[in-house]
Amino acid sequence: MRIPYQQQTVARASFCSGVGVHSGRQVNLAIKPAPVNHGIKFIRTDLPDRPCIPAHFNMVVDTSLATVIGADGCIVSTIEHLMAGFSGLSIDNAIVELDWYEMPIMDGSAGPFTDMIKSGGIKKQDAPRCFLKIKQPIELRENDKFVAIYPSTNYKITCSIEYDHPLIKKQTNCFDISDRVFEKEIAPARTFGFLHEYEYLKMYGLARGGSLDNVVVIDKDKILNPGGLRYKDEFVRHKALDCIGDFSLLGLPLIGHVKAFKSGHAFNHDLLKKIFSKKDCWETLVLQAP
Repeated sequence: MRIPYQQQTVARASFCSGVGVHSGRQVNLAIKPAPVNHGIKFIRTDLPDRPCIPAHFNMVVDTSLATVIGADGCIVSTIEHLMAGFSGLSIDNAIVELDWYEMPIMDGSAGPFTDMIKSGGIKKQDAPRCFLKIKQPIELRENDKFVAIYPSTNYKITCSIEYDHPLIKKQTNCFDISDRVFEKEIAPARTFGFLHEYEYLKMYGLARGGSLDNVVVIDKDKILNPGGLRYKDEFVRHKALDCIGDFSLLGLPLIGHVKAFKSGHAFNHDLLKKIFSKKDCWETLVLQAP
Protein backbone atom coordinates (compact mmCIF):
# COMPACT_ATOMS: atom_id res chain seq x y z
CA MET A 1 0.00 0.00 0.00
CA ARG A 2 1.46 3.32 -1.10
CA ILE A 3 1.82 5.93 1.64
CA PRO A 4 2.98 9.40 0.56
CA TYR A 5 5.82 10.53 2.81
CA GLN A 6 6.00 14.04 1.37
CA GLN A 7 3.28 16.66 1.63
CA GLN A 8 1.01 16.99 -1.40
CA THR A 9 -1.15 19.64 -3.00
CA VAL A 10 -3.03 19.92 -6.28
CA ALA A 11 -0.90 20.80 -9.28
CA ARG A 12 -3.46 23.07 -10.95
CA ALA A 13 -6.75 24.75 -10.14
CA SER A 14 -9.97 22.89 -10.90
CA PHE A 15 -13.55 24.11 -10.89
CA CYS A 16 -17.11 22.82 -10.55
CA SER A 17 -20.60 24.02 -9.73
CA GLY A 18 -23.69 22.42 -8.24
CA VAL A 19 -26.58 22.96 -5.85
CA GLY A 20 -26.45 23.07 -2.07
CA VAL A 21 -28.54 20.18 -0.75
CA HIS A 22 -30.37 22.28 1.83
CA SER A 23 -30.41 25.77 0.30
CA GLY A 24 -31.02 24.64 -3.28
CA ARG A 25 -28.71 27.49 -4.31
CA GLN A 26 -26.22 27.13 -7.18
CA VAL A 27 -22.65 27.18 -5.83
CA ASN A 28 -19.38 27.70 -7.69
CA LEU A 29 -16.35 25.93 -6.26
CA ALA A 30 -12.62 26.08 -6.98
CA ILE A 31 -9.78 23.96 -5.60
CA LYS A 32 -6.37 25.61 -5.88
CA PRO A 33 -2.77 24.74 -4.95
CA ALA A 34 -1.39 25.80 -1.56
CA PRO A 35 2.14 25.92 -0.10
CA VAL A 36 3.61 23.43 2.37
CA ASN A 37 2.21 23.43 5.93
CA HIS A 38 -0.83 25.41 4.74
CA GLY A 39 -3.43 22.73 5.39
CA ILE A 40 -6.91 22.86 3.86
CA LYS A 41 -8.59 26.26 4.06
CA PHE A 42 -11.97 27.44 2.79
CA ILE A 43 -12.44 30.96 1.41
CA ARG A 44 -15.86 32.59 0.96
CA THR A 45 -15.48 34.67 -2.21
CA ASP A 46 -19.02 36.07 -1.89
CA LEU A 47 -18.26 37.97 1.34
CA PRO A 48 -16.28 41.18 1.92
CA ASP A 49 -12.58 40.57 2.58
CA ARG A 50 -12.96 36.94 1.47
CA PRO A 51 -12.92 35.38 4.98
CA CYS A 52 -10.86 32.21 5.39
CA ILE A 53 -11.73 29.23 7.62
CA PRO A 54 -9.23 26.44 8.31
CA ALA A 55 -10.61 22.91 8.04
CA HIS A 56 -9.86 21.90 11.62
CA PHE A 57 -11.92 20.23 14.33
CA ASN A 58 -11.76 23.27 16.61
CA MET A 59 -13.48 25.33 13.89
CA VAL A 60 -16.56 23.08 13.81
CA VAL A 61 -19.69 25.02 14.81
CA ASP A 62 -22.50 22.58 13.94
CA THR A 63 -22.90 18.85 13.33
CA SER A 64 -26.69 18.46 13.34
CA LEU A 65 -27.23 17.79 9.62
CA ALA A 66 -23.67 18.00 8.29
CA THR A 67 -20.20 19.09 9.37
CA VAL A 68 -20.10 22.90 9.44
CA ILE A 69 -17.02 25.03 10.14
CA GLY A 70 -17.12 28.72 10.97
CA ALA A 71 -15.36 31.79 12.34
CA ASP A 72 -16.48 35.35 13.08
CA GLY A 73 -20.02 34.72 11.85
CA CYS A 74 -18.91 33.14 8.57
CA ILE A 75 -19.64 29.46 7.94
CA VAL A 76 -19.05 26.76 5.35
CA SER A 77 -21.48 23.86 5.52
CA THR A 78 -21.38 20.22 4.39
CA ILE A 79 -17.61 19.96 3.97
CA GLU A 80 -17.30 16.25 4.85
CA HIS A 81 -17.43 14.81 1.31
CA LEU A 82 -14.74 17.10 -0.09
CA MET A 83 -12.62 16.64 3.04
CA ALA A 84 -12.91 12.88 2.60
CA GLY A 85 -11.65 13.35 -0.95
CA PHE A 86 -8.62 15.30 0.23
CA SER A 87 -7.85 12.73 2.94
CA GLY A 88 -8.48 9.72 0.71
CA LEU A 89 -6.09 11.07 -1.95
CA SER A 90 -3.52 12.27 0.64
CA ILE A 91 -3.84 15.98 -0.18
CA ASP A 92 -2.38 17.96 2.72
CA ASN A 93 -2.53 21.50 1.37
CA ALA A 94 -5.23 23.21 -0.70
CA ILE A 95 -7.30 26.37 -1.01
CA VAL A 96 -11.04 25.88 -1.51
CA GLU A 97 -12.96 28.88 -2.81
CA LEU A 98 -16.75 29.00 -2.92
CA ASP A 99 -19.36 31.72 -3.41
CA TRP A 100 -21.99 30.51 -0.92
CA TYR A 101 -22.13 29.12 2.60
CA GLU A 102 -23.00 25.59 1.51
CA MET A 103 -20.86 23.19 -0.48
CA PRO A 104 -22.41 21.77 -3.66
CA ILE A 105 -23.77 18.29 -2.97
CA MET A 106 -22.90 17.02 -6.49
CA ASP A 107 -24.16 13.41 -6.69
CA GLY A 108 -24.19 12.94 -2.90
CA SER A 109 -20.83 11.18 -2.78
CA ALA A 110 -17.15 12.12 -2.80
CA GLY A 111 -16.73 10.75 -6.32
CA PRO A 112 -17.07 14.07 -8.20
CA PHE A 113 -14.67 15.79 -5.77
CA THR A 114 -12.18 12.94 -6.17
CA ASP A 115 -12.38 13.34 -9.95
CA MET A 116 -12.00 17.09 -9.58
CA ILE A 117 -8.87 16.78 -7.44
CA LYS A 118 -7.34 14.28 -9.84
CA SER A 119 -8.17 16.48 -12.85
CA GLY A 120 -5.98 19.18 -11.32
CA GLY A 121 -3.18 16.68 -10.76
CA ILE A 122 -1.44 15.80 -7.50
CA LYS A 123 1.88 17.47 -6.79
CA LYS A 124 4.49 16.28 -4.29
CA GLN A 125 5.98 19.07 -2.19
CA ASP A 126 9.42 19.53 -0.70
CA ALA A 127 8.44 18.90 2.92
CA PRO A 128 7.74 15.74 4.96
CA ARG A 129 4.24 14.75 6.06
CA CYS A 130 3.69 14.70 9.80
CA PHE A 131 1.43 11.84 10.95
CA LEU A 132 -0.68 11.46 14.09
CA LYS A 133 -0.03 7.94 15.40
CA ILE A 134 -2.33 6.41 18.00
CA LYS A 135 -0.43 4.69 20.83
CA GLN A 136 -3.28 3.78 23.20
CA PRO A 137 -7.01 3.15 22.65
CA ILE A 138 -9.39 6.12 22.90
CA GLU A 139 -13.07 5.18 23.13
CA LEU A 140 -16.40 6.96 23.34
CA ARG A 141 -19.72 5.28 24.14
CA GLU A 142 -23.23 6.63 24.51
CA ASN A 143 -26.15 4.20 24.85
CA ASP A 144 -25.73 1.90 21.84
CA LYS A 145 -23.46 4.29 19.89
CA PHE A 146 -19.74 3.70 19.83
CA VAL A 147 -16.70 5.26 18.18
CA ALA A 148 -13.06 4.62 19.01
CA ILE A 149 -9.55 4.65 17.64
CA TYR A 150 -6.89 2.02 18.32
CA PRO A 151 -3.19 1.57 17.58
CA SER A 152 -2.48 0.23 14.09
CA THR A 153 0.36 0.08 11.60
CA ASN A 154 -1.73 1.99 9.04
CA TYR A 155 -4.98 3.93 8.67
CA LYS A 156 -7.99 1.63 8.89
CA ILE A 157 -11.71 2.17 9.32
CA THR A 158 -14.25 -0.42 10.48
CA CYS A 159 -17.74 1.01 10.24
CA SER A 160 -21.03 -0.60 11.31
CA ILE A 161 -24.60 0.61 11.04
CA GLU A 162 -27.94 -0.87 12.10
CA TYR A 163 -31.39 0.29 11.01
CA ASP A 164 -34.78 -1.26 11.59
CA HIS A 165 -35.41 -1.38 7.86
CA PRO A 166 -35.43 -4.47 5.61
CA LEU A 167 -33.17 -2.88 2.98
CA ILE A 168 -30.42 -1.93 5.45
CA LYS A 169 -30.55 -4.00 8.66
CA LYS A 170 -27.00 -4.38 10.03
CA GLN A 171 -24.02 -3.67 7.76
CA THR A 172 -20.28 -3.72 8.53
CA ASN A 173 -17.27 -3.09 6.34
CA CYS A 174 -13.56 -2.61 7.02
CA PHE A 175 -11.14 -0.68 4.84
CA ASP A 176 -7.38 -0.23 4.81
CA ILE A 177 -7.36 3.35 3.57
CA SER A 178 -5.26 4.06 0.51
CA ASP A 179 -5.86 6.28 -2.51
CA ARG A 180 -6.86 3.27 -4.63
CA VAL A 181 -9.22 1.80 -2.01
CA PHE A 182 -10.78 5.19 -1.33
CA GLU A 183 -11.32 6.01 -5.00
CA LYS A 184 -12.81 2.62 -5.95
CA GLU A 185 -14.52 1.37 -2.80
CA ILE A 186 -15.61 4.40 -0.76
CA ALA A 187 -15.75 7.67 -2.74
CA PRO A 188 -18.71 6.71 -5.00
CA ALA A 189 -20.98 5.78 -2.05
CA ARG A 190 -23.84 8.30 -1.83
CA THR A 191 -25.59 9.88 1.09
CA PHE A 192 -28.97 8.35 1.88
CA GLY A 193 -32.20 9.15 3.64
CA PHE A 194 -35.70 7.89 4.20
CA LEU A 195 -38.61 9.32 2.23
CA HIS A 196 -40.51 10.39 5.35
CA GLU A 197 -37.41 12.26 6.62
CA TYR A 198 -37.00 13.99 3.26
CA GLU A 199 -40.63 15.16 3.34
CA TYR A 200 -40.16 16.41 6.92
CA LEU A 201 -37.06 18.42 5.98
CA LYS A 202 -38.86 19.92 2.99
CA MET A 203 -41.66 21.03 5.28
CA TYR A 204 -39.14 23.05 7.32
CA GLY A 205 -37.49 24.64 4.30
CA LEU A 206 -34.51 22.26 4.20
CA ALA A 207 -33.39 19.77 1.54
CA ARG A 208 -34.43 22.25 -1.18
CA GLY A 209 -31.65 20.93 -3.40
CA GLY A 210 -32.21 17.29 -2.53
CA SER A 211 -33.28 14.96 -5.33
CA LEU A 212 -32.81 11.44 -6.63
CA ASP A 213 -29.76 12.83 -8.44
CA ASN A 214 -27.89 13.38 -5.17
CA VAL A 215 -29.50 11.29 -2.42
CA VAL A 216 -30.35 7.60 -2.19
CA VAL A 217 -33.99 7.77 -1.08
CA ILE A 218 -35.41 4.77 0.78
CA ASP A 219 -39.15 4.08 0.98
CA LYS A 220 -40.78 1.40 3.09
CA ASP A 221 -39.69 -1.50 0.90
CA LYS A 222 -37.73 -0.12 -2.04
CA ILE A 223 -35.03 2.26 -3.26
CA LEU A 224 -36.66 5.08 -5.23
CA ASN A 225 -33.58 5.90 -7.34
CA PRO A 226 -34.03 4.44 -10.85
CA GLY A 227 -30.47 3.05 -10.96
CA GLY A 228 -30.68 1.40 -7.54
CA LEU A 229 -27.56 1.08 -5.38
CA ARG A 230 -23.92 1.35 -6.48
CA TYR A 231 -22.88 -1.27 -3.90
CA LYS A 232 -24.94 -3.82 -2.01
CA ASP A 233 -23.72 -2.15 1.21
CA GLU A 234 -23.60 1.42 -0.12
CA PHE A 235 -25.13 2.70 3.13
CA VAL A 236 -22.27 1.64 5.41
CA ARG A 237 -19.70 2.65 2.80
CA HIS A 238 -21.09 6.17 2.88
CA LYS A 239 -20.87 6.21 6.67
CA ALA A 240 -17.19 5.24 6.32
CA LEU A 241 -16.80 8.11 3.84
CA ASP A 242 -18.29 10.51 6.40
CA CYS A 243 -15.89 9.17 9.04
CA ILE A 244 -12.91 9.82 6.78
CA GLY A 245 -14.12 13.38 6.17
CA ASP A 246 -14.74 14.02 9.86
CA PHE A 247 -11.43 12.53 11.03
CA SER A 248 -9.53 14.56 8.42
CA LEU A 249 -10.30 17.56 10.64
CA LEU A 250 -7.57 16.36 13.01
CA GLY A 251 -5.34 18.25 10.59
CA LEU A 252 -2.80 15.43 10.23
CA PRO A 253 -2.94 12.09 8.41
CA LEU A 254 -3.80 9.27 10.82
CA ILE A 255 -2.05 6.06 11.71
CA GLY A 256 -4.73 4.24 13.67
CA HIS A 257 -7.79 2.02 13.39
CA VAL A 258 -11.12 3.84 13.66
CA LYS A 259 -14.07 1.69 14.72
CA ALA A 260 -17.56 3.18 14.60
CA PHE A 261 -21.01 1.76 15.34
CA LYS A 262 -24.09 3.95 14.76
CA SER A 263 -21.84 7.00 14.87
CA GLY A 264 -22.46 10.29 13.07
CA HIS A 265 -20.90 13.72 12.61
CA ALA A 266 -21.59 14.89 16.17
CA PHE A 267 -20.27 11.73 17.81
CA ASN A 268 -17.21 11.65 15.55
CA HIS A 269 -16.48 15.24 16.50
CA ASP A 270 -16.73 14.39 20.19
CA LEU A 271 -14.05 11.74 19.70
CA LEU A 272 -11.78 14.24 17.94
CA LYS A 273 -12.02 16.49 20.99
CA LYS A 274 -11.31 13.54 23.27
CA ILE A 275 -8.22 12.59 21.23
CA PHE A 276 -6.70 16.01 21.80
CA SER A 277 -7.53 15.89 25.50
CA LYS A 278 -5.55 12.63 25.86
CA LYS A 279 -2.13 13.64 24.60
CA ASP A 280 -0.43 10.62 26.17
CA CYS A 281 -2.41 8.35 23.82
CA TRP A 282 -0.82 9.58 20.59
CA GLU A 283 2.31 11.07 19.08
CA THR A 284 3.25 12.97 15.97
CA LEU A 285 6.02 11.61 13.79
CA VAL A 286 7.62 11.91 10.38
CA LEU A 287 7.98 8.63 8.49
CA GLN A 288 10.94 7.90 6.27
CA ALA A 289 10.39 6.27 2.91
CA PRO A 290 11.79 2.70 2.87
